[in-house]
Amino acid sequence: MAEASTTLTSTLVQLIRRQIAEGVYAPGSRLPSIREMAARHGCAKNTIVNVFDELTALGLAEPRRGAGFFVCVAPPRPKEDEEGNLSRAMDVVWLMREQLKHDPGQLRLGDGFPPVEWLHDVRLDKFHQKVVRTGIGALFGYGSRFGYLPLRQHLVHKLAQHGIEAGTGQIVLTHGANQALDIVIRHFIRPGDRVLVDEPGYYMLYGKLKLSGARIIGIPRLPDGPDVAVLERELHRPGKPPLFFTQSLAHNPTASDTSPHKAHRILQLADRYQAIIVENDAFADFKPATAPRIATLDQLRRTVYVGSFSKSVSAALRVGFIACHRDLASDLADIKMLVHMSSSEYCERTLDVILSDGHFSRHTARLRERLAQATEQARAQLEGLGAELFCAPQQAMYLWARFPWFEDAKRLAQRLMQRQIVLAPGSIFHVDTEQTQPWSRFNVGLLADARFADAMMDIRAAQERQATR
Repeated sequence: MAEASTTLTSTLVQLIRRQIAEGVYAPGSRLPSIREMAARHGCAKNTIVNVFDELTALGLAEPRRGAGFFVCVAPPRPKEDEEGNLSRAMDVVWLMREQLKHDPGQLRLGDGFPPVEWLHDVRLDKFHQKVVRTGIGALFGYGSRFGYLPLRQHLVHKLAQHGIEAGTGQIVLTHGANQALDIVIRHFIRPGDRVLVDEPGYYMLYGKLKLSGARIIGIPRLPDGPDVAVLERELHRPGKPPLFFTQSLAHNPTASDTSPHKAHRILQLADRYQAIIVENDAFADFKPATAPRIATLDQLRRTVYVGSFSKSVSAALRVGFIACHRDLASDLADIKMLVHMSSSEYCERTLDVILSDGHFSRHTARLRERLAQATEQARAQLEGLGAELFCAPQQAMYLWARFPWFEDAKRLAQRLMQRQIVLAPGSIFHVDTEQTQPWSRFNVGLLADARFADAMMDIRAAQERQATR
């Protein structure tokens, strides 16, 4: 009997799909009610409920509270569309593609950047004339392999605010943090090398390491930082001392900060096992300058410190840097020169002008205020919707959360995609992207949009209806 019901459900789904494709039910029109459909096809109402659930999952219909089911205005993209088929491409490349889209109709809760309006007061156009006045002749050359010297001098002072003492010869400018990670990987890692990473962690880093042929070992991320017991066990294994890639502050995706105690312990383990710590501090401008960093404790002996201005100024400017001990910096600058020739001196001069303007310190202070307010509101909203938070940061670009009634975040992302809401499900942030994960990353600056809360309430109501059948 159950098999017959399933067959009837599939038959009716295919029938209504064909009717929608042929225009019998126009985009935006209301479908017949459950009672009407059951009477028309001589079946139980529960069968029609299953049909509507499947049509919703396929992106062909959407429920509207108190009004019934309606044909989606925007039909789902065909399976061969490489830009948006979530079920086929829910991986690193998919999320990279989503980050580069500019669809004004989508609510992009998985975005890695702050809302654009937060950065509007850093008007890049108003700095152009100042950049030209710094020496237009130099803009036609490649520049130094280390990068624009005045900007490196600025970074010496910026690092000093974090308690990190470094000279200009210890800083290599790059095209953002991602090129910095590329250069570090090229220098240290050969195919088959073991590499330790935060897990969950930065999906772009995983993709780069996989391209290099590294064997990636995940170190579980806890609310107060990496699991140091697992870290010690992995460092203790025989063989070449591995690199450990970590984010001490504003960890992506969990928003957790490494406690001072754990930072000390990680450094002790690095010293004992001759390991190198690669500390990615892409959100430095969103955190207090005095927040504890491993590089502050280590003073760049065993730490390679990576920074960026993509989040606080502009992703289009593409300026990042590596800070490390002097001999290593020279080697990394050579790799940069061989692979990329140089970084963009025009972009580096632009950033130098921005940092020279007293406006930048006021800008970052406003960013931190906005972020703290958005984080508080996002925490309250997620908890109000029944979500469990991994940790409760005071200010973080992301929140890492799960809904206990939806154990597969990839399926939740698929449901939300039907409503033009793009989520970043947890599987993307794990070494094995095929494992089911309940967690998702949420951008706190975008959660206030009412479309998300409405969608989650509808999805939960549908789940509860299905559970009571």
